[in-house]
Amino acid sequence: MAALSHRRVTCGLVVITTAATVGLAGCNSPGLSGAGASFPAAIYQRWFPELANQGTKVNYQSVGSGAGVRQFIAGTVDFAASDVPMKSEEISKVSRGVLQLPMTAGAIAVAYNHKGCQLKLSQAQLANIFLGKISNFGQLGCIAKPIKVVFRSDGSGTTANFTAHLSAISPAWKSGPGQGKSVTWPTGVGAKGNEGMAAQLSQMDGSIGYVESAYVKGVLQAASLSNAAGAMIKPSTESAAKALASIDLGSDLTGRNPNPQAGYPIATFSWILLYREGNGAKLPVLQKIFSYTLSDSAQAIATTLGFVSLPAPVLAQSRRALQRLKN
Repeated sequence: MAALSHRRVTCGLVVITTAATVGLAGCNSPGLSGAGASFPAAIYQRWFPELANQGTKVNYQSVGSGAGVRQFIAGTVDFAASDVPMKSEEISKVSRGVLQLPMTAGAIAVAYNHKGCQLKLSQAQLANIFLGKISNFGQLGCIAKPIKVVFRSDGSGTTANFTAHLSAISPAWKSGPGQGKSVTWPTGVGAKGNEGMAAQLSQMDGSIGYVESAYVKGVLQAASLSNAAGAMIKPSTESAAKALASIDLGSDLTGRNPNPQAGYPIATFSWILLYREGNGAKLPVLQKIFSYTLSDSAQAIATTLGFVSLPAPVLAQSRRALQRLKN
């Protein structure tokens, strides 16, 4: 876990812990608690403190999409975050109704730790690495070294999106491990959260795994991947934006495309989950916070952190939907 960093503000103390919590203490508004995806944690750690001077109090726990959805269904948080939309059977368990708002977006990188190796993976090679059929970097044109697969051990929207892509490009994967927030991996070792994945990959020479692209730092590199059109693409805000432009979110704002023709092939939106009603005195605070995160100024921060700003039509839809929340 990263060391605590402290920053004084007018109405309290901002406390940020990279792996777990973003908290704003003090001020006058009712406090809000949220939990969920680690994929967007880095941008939430930037956004929420921006509101500190305005009297907002937010606590966000980066526990993974699966745990966040479970807490949301249980009603123990004011909002949740997930990198995969809630399923209809999950929504049916929430008597207050569910509003799912795209909040940010980004690329899921295939990150690896092998100095001097420049990976360019076909769709077959990508699937075969995680199926355990390719077990050495020498099979991929790099200096020979055993491949050590790392996967998410917690229920994860990043895993759901990554395995959806593998299922879309590989019949063997689709009929085998399949897709979901948790799957039975044919090979490898587990790590918790995007933060834990990045740490494990950084510590293991010869490792390979999948993380939100903002976590590819230090000794880690991101592989170029083949999209559905056969182009070899590295993850970037520009290449992810091209892929996201092909996604029709639909009227409920939850669409996905696991194998796009254009851009980097594993790109996803990340959603905030809100209760449609029963928000009581916290409604104005919820609308204040997420009106800010959906603002042009907040979205402009995304690219500086390796995320993708939401397209204008998606922003307009999300802003309108946010105003439909009820007490």
